[in-house]
Amino acid sequence: MPSLSEETSGSITMLQPGATIGIVGGGQLGRMMALAAKYHGFRIGVLDPTPDCPTAQVSDFQIVAEYDDRKAIHELAERSDVLTYEFENVDADALDEVRGKTAVPQGTDLLRVTQDRVFEKQFINDHGTQTAPWRQVDDFDQLVRAINDLGYPAVLKTRRGGYDGHGQLVLHSDDDLDIVRKREQDTGIFPPSILEGFVDFAFEASILISGNGKDFVTFPIVRNEHRHNILHLTIAPATVDDEVAQETEALALRLANGFELAGTLAIELFITKDNKVIVNELAPRPHNSGHYTIEACSISQFDAHIRGIAGWPLPKPELLSPAVMANVLGQHVAPTRAMIGAHPEWNLHDYGKAEIKHNRKMGHVTVLTSDTAGAVSELEATGCWSDLED
Repeated sequence: MPSLSEETSGSITMLQPGATIGIVGGGQLGRMMALAAKYHGFRIGVLDPTPDCPTAQVSDFQIVAEYDDRKAIHELAERSDVLTYEFENVDADALDEVRGKTAVPQGTDLLRVTQDRVFEKQFINDHGTQTAPWRQVDDFDQLVRAINDLGYPAVLKTRRGGYDGHGQLVLHSDDDLDIVRKREQDTGIFPPSILEGFVDFAFEASILISGNGKDFVTFPIVRNEHRHNILHLTIAPATVDDEVAQETEALALRLANGFELAGTLAIELFITKDNKVIVNELAPRPHNSGHYTIEACSISQFDAHIRGIAGWPLPKPELLSPAVMANVLGQHVAPTRAMIGAHPEWNLHDYGKAEIKHNRKMGHVTVLTSDTAGAVSELEATGCWSDLED
């Protein structure tokens, strides 16, 4: 196995081409990480339970095992110079165990914070950044008290797990509260949860920040539009006032410094009607809303992630062209494939997933344009995404 360089960037040893990066998780994010790493000459190993998963298709080797298989994680560590991960639900204790065998540049503090919504909200608030008002709720009586504090509407979320709206319930009235009560009575379980006050936002946004443990760079603020709790469109850049842009970049730098960030961190935001910036969630990895960076920026979020965990210097990302990114879910695969020949402006990415499922992310389309509103209209006019219309 290639040895690490003696050079260092912050506390991270600089990785040299020919070294191996091990990725825990073999979905589309791992696939795009691997493709970026290949351009720099790195070798890639992946741990995923699905043979020939999207990441394995562009990697040097795959270990087929469950994500919590300690023996498999040790094997990946022994065969890699550094480990990274493509999603939050990784066993942080297992990563700590293998630090003597390989480098884990992202560490596990970031992972543990973002795995638990209470820890995450507390970390964000402790670093001078606003979130929705929230309360920790561990049983139904605490939920009632939290509702009395925050009022309706409010969002009840499990502390751990959940994505794309899973593990969440919007409470509008006591009738919804009764649904939670009945569920607890039927199952005998009230999962540790968090109640968040509702934010009356103008629109949703996000910002990406990448670091090498010492230096940090931000990407443009983008506007996000969701359908049925799944990201549908990202519009880059978002149209925001200077004060919003400045506060967003400042909060991203505060959080990155707090984590001594290595790799890419996504920060999901609410922008309110009176120009307040409120952090919704963090993702300790590249993010769906950053896919536009592959074509539209001077450096992609995946390239920045790889450079960061490799301890390489990071250039400031520049937006080369405004862009619109649209997710391709399972029900959109056939219509978008049928229209490839008619749309040379589409940069179509297919994730190589073997099974097409409704609402499963199967790919995305990015359009570079000087007229983002027009591009959105043209995408919608194709009818490929008609099932998502309000």
